[in-house]
Amino acid sequence: MDVAAPIDPFADPRNRMVDSQIRPNKVTDPRILTAMRTIPRERFLPPALAPLAYADKDVPLGDGRVLMEPMLTARLIQLIAPVAGERALVVAAGVGYGAAVLAACGVRVIALEENDTLLAVARTALAAISPGVNLVTGKLAAGWPMDAPYDIVLIEGAVAAPPAAIVAQLRQETGRLVTVIRGAAGPGHAVRGEATQAGMQLRPEFDCATPPIPALLPAPAFTF
Repeated sequence: MDVAAPIDPFADPRNRMVDSQIRPNKVTDPRILTAMRTIPRERFLPPALAPLAYADKDVPLGDGRVLMEPMLTARLIQLIAPVAGERALVVAAGVGYGAAVLAACGVRVIALEENDTLLAVARTALAAISPGVNLVTGKLAAGWPMDAPYDIVLIEGAVAAPPAAIVAQLRQETGRLVTVIRGAAGPGHAVRGEATQAGMQLRPEFDCATPPIPALLPAPAFTF
C-alpha cells in the first residue's frame, strides 16, 4: 500500500509569498524565485515564530535583530547579480535564510554571525536544508578575512556605512557588496558597491526599510 506523502502546511503560504510579494516587486531571477518557492523559510525560525515566516514584514528575533522581509531579501540578492561558482560572504547572516537562498543560486557561501541564539537556529536549519553553506562565528565588523577575497558580500541589515574591514575583503575590480544604508532619519535605501582601485563606489538602488544591525552601529561620539 502506498503511503501518502505528508502534507506541507506551509506550501501554499510559500507560493503566495512568491506570487504576491516577490514577483510583483521586480524580482525576475528564476534561481531566486525557485529557491524561495522551495526553501522552507519556517525552518529558519523558532517554532513559536514559524506562523510569521511568510508575512510581508521583518520578523523580530530579539536583541535588535530580525529576519528581513522576503521581498527585501530577494531584491538584495538579485541586486548583487550572483554568478555560479563565485565566493560570497554573508555578514550578519542571522538564522541563515538569506545565505541559503544565495547558495541556491550556485554560489559558495560563508555565513558570518556572532549572536549565539541566532547561530543555534542557523546551525540546525542550514545543516538540514543547505549543508553547503559554511557557517562561521566571529565579530561581524571584522568580516572573515581568512577566506578573502570575496566576489560578493551581502550585509543582511542596515548600516550607516559598510565597515572598512569588510570592504577590504572584496576582490578588486570585480567584487560587489550590497546592503541597506540608513542614516539618522528616513527609511534607508539599498545600495550596490563595487570595489575599485579608487575605493568602494556605492550606488543607491531603491528605497527600503529594515532595522540597523546593532553590532555594526557607529560607536557613540563623546560630547562635552
